[in-house]
Amino acid sequence: MTPPNVNLDPDLLSILVCPKCRSEFRVDDEASELVCTNATCALAYPVRDDIPVLLIDEARQTTNDAPQNEAPENA
Repeated sequence: MTPPNVNLDPDLLSILVCPKCRSEFRVDDEASELVCTNATCALAYPVRDDIPVLLIDEARQTTNDAPQNEAPENA
């Protein structure tokens, strides 16, 4: 069994919330991220050196919404 990539104190994790929507997080050990559990927000925040980077500008969108300036694939 491999050790988890995200090594956060469970008490800290229990009080952390998404800065954008205030929802709870789930841990994505494989990507070393904290992922917002709100499906509409769904931002993934990086964890670097066991420190969560809870800046909206640093977060990655996890939903598959295509940017509006892209043409559809079958066009």
